[in-house]
Amino acid sequence: MKENTSMPAHAGDKVLFGFWVYLMSDVVLFASLFATHAVLQGQTFGAPSIAELANLPFVLWETLILLTSSFTVGLTVYFAAKKRKVQTFLALAATLALGAAFLSMELYEFAHLVKEGHGPWANASYSAFFTLVGTHGLHVFLGTVWGMLLVVQLMVWEAHATVARRLMCFSLFWHFLDVIWIFIFTFVYLFGALQV
Repeated sequence: MKENTSMPAHAGDKVLFGFWVYLMSDVVLFASLFATHAVLQGQTFGAPSIAELANLPFVLWETLILLTSSFTVGLTVYFAAKKRKVQTFLALAATLALGAAFLSMELYEFAHLVKEGHGPWANASYSAFFTLVGTHGLHVFLGTVWGMLLVVQLMVWEAHATVARRLMCFSLFWHFLDVIWIFIFTFVYLFGALQV
């Protein structure tokens, strides 16, 4: 006799509600980081602003990569709902590859700024920038690790209801990171470039 390992429907609702509460706490975190950046962005003490130092085409590529990963994570949830294991796995793998590419580009940008002497210790503006963008990058890294764990769970449990719920939470988290990045791209890079 096969054991029923799925959670009751109301337990799944509690999991999703709890995850939404977590996301709202992340909204508060990022709102405070954006506010800090807004207050400190002009505090460069004669050094060029981040907007002056940023390579906008490079950052645009980062943005396109992350937005594409939002599409692939949507496909992951879609294929999981249709119980199409191979397509679910491939879409999730594509999401993780795009996330890793985004992180590589972000680390390259940070390394370039530090090499040029524009690290977070240089002034308050740079510190706020590195904290905001670095916190987002840390979230993307943790999301990528989470996604790798989901790949293993997909291989072991296939279309189990618990894995499907975890994929849904992962998708919400990943879309949230994309929205945060759009705000970073808009307010830190684009508006910053317009003020130069």
